[in-house]
Amino acid sequence: KVLWTVLVTMLGCSSSLPVGEDALCTAEELAKYRIIFTGKWSQTAFPKQYPLYRPPAQWSSLLGVTHSSDYCMWKKNEYASNGVRDFAEKGEAWALMKEIEEAGEKIQSVHGIFSAPAISSGTGQTSTELEAHPRHPLVSFVVRIVPSPDWFVGIDSLNLCEGDHWMDEVTVDLFPYDAGTDSGFTFSSPNFATIPQDTVTEITCSSPSHPANSFYYPKLKILPPIAQVTMVKIKKSQLGLSAPFINLPAKSNEIIDTVS
Repeated sequence: KVLWTVLVTMLGCSSSLPVGEDALCTAEELAKYRIIFTGKWSQTAFPKQYPLYRPPAQWSSLLGVTHSSDYCMWKKNEYASNGVRDFAEKGEAWALMKEIEEAGEKIQSVHGIFSAPAISSGTGQTSTELEAHPRHPLVSFVVRIVPSPDWFVGIDSLNLCEGDHWMDEVTVDLFPYDAGTDSGFTFSSPNFATIPQDTVTEITCSSPSHPANSFYYPKLKILPPIAQVTMVKIKKSQLGLSAPFINLPAKSNEIIDTVS
C-alpha cells in the first residue's frame, strides 16, 4: 500500500483522469477532429479594465497535443513547467515544444502536436485539425490571454474516446487560469516574477480577492466563460472539406449583473 501511494503521488501530474484510464480505449482506428476555439472576451461581458489598446484584447496562437496519460502539459494546482511559463507570460512556444518533443521521444506519450492561428481581438474564432490515437486519446492545449501577466485558458487531458468508439462532438466552456509565475493583478501589469513560484490556479470572480484584480466581479456568482472550444469528429467523407465555423448569438456572453 505504501509503495502504491508513493507511485501514485509521483505520477500525480499524469492526467486529470485515473492512472491508465486511457488504456480503456478500444477504438480500432485513428480519429481526426476539427477543433474550433471561440474567443468570448468582449467588453460587454468583461467590462472591468478591458484592454482597448497597446495592445487591445486578443488571443495568442493555440498550441496543443494529443497524448497518453504519461504526459502532462499543465494541471490545476500543480507547478507550471518552464515551457508553459514562457508561453503564458510571453507567448513563446519554443521551450514548450521542446518539452513535448522530449516527452514523445523518451516515453512515447505524445502522438501529435497541433496549432491554430492567433485571434487579433477578444472575440472571434480560429481552428485546426488534430489526430487522436487509441493509445493517445487525450487532448491538452493552451492559449495565452493577451495582454496579461501569465494568464491563459486551455484544457488538461480531455479524453475523446469512450470505450470502443470516439466521441462525435464535445464542447467545453473555458475560464481563465493563472500560471503562478507572475504576480501581476491586471491585464497591463508590468513583469513581476512570483518567487517562489506558485501553482496553476483558476481565476474566478472572487479569487484573487483583491479589487485591483481585472477579473474581480464581487456581484457575480461565477465568471461567464471567456472562451469556448468545440471538437467535432471528421467523418471520412468530410476529409479535405473546409472548417465548419459556429455562428454565435451576438449577446450570448453578456453578464447579467445581479447581486450574488
